[in-house]
Amino acid sequence: MRETSVWLKDKARRGGRGGQPGLDRDRVTGAAVRLLDAEGLARFSMRRLAAELKVTPMSVYWYVDTKDDLLELALDAVMGEFRLPEADGDQDWRDQLRVLAREYRGLLVRHPWVSPLAGTFLNIGPNYLAFSRTVQGVVRRTGVPEHRVTSVIAAVFQFVYGYGTLEGHFLAGVAASGMTPDDYYQHAMSAVSDIPQAAEVIEESKKIMAARGGGTVAEMMERDFEYALDLLTAGIEVMVARG
Repeated sequence: MRETSVWLKDKARRGGRGGQPGLDRDRVTGAAVRLLDAEGLARFSMRRLAAELKVTPMSVYWYVDTKDDLLELALDAVMGEFRLPEADGDQDWRDQLRVLAREYRGLLVRHPWVSPLAGTFLNIGPNYLAFSRTVQGVVRRTGVPEHRVTSVIAAVFQFVYGYGTLEGHFLAGVAASGMTPDDYYQHAMSAVSDIPQAAEVIEESKKIMAARGGGTVAEMMERDFEYALDLLTAGIEVMVARG
């Protein structure tokens, strides 16, 4: 994790003398998000961003000091996409937790570059703090003791992180192949079935999937995700009941 944060720096360049007319930090950040979505984290560079903005690379540095600063800004910007429930509202905590879990999963799938950046920064931007504040408020409403709040957060949101990351990787592979998700899945299963050392595992997997029921890849992913949330919710209820 970086020891410094763009949010802790006194200098917050947003335009003015030395900057580009019509350009500010928010526009630079928005362009960075679009470029990261289109080309991924590995290909992202300040030079590529400058080309998208039709300015010189040095002009971009008027608004941020480093590439890492810009990535941190981009990370917090997409966190602003969350539709956060009212932590102290009338909605049941179970429903609120599901909303937060679904929102986080959706974010990881829409922006695959977010996953490798998680934990890299201090995450103290306004949108991330709003998300964290809401999560803590909802988890407190479950009734778990104060010293177990972080454990519950870890159980739920590290699961969502893993699920959303793998789903994002899968869909990225699908997009690169030019296939539909269902065709891609069937092709992969067929290819792996031809490997002798994998045959037994694949056969067992097919039995499990047959028992689970048919449907599209999207339906299977949704069904598994929702059932996993049921398991986590039930576990929280059990632990609260135990006191």
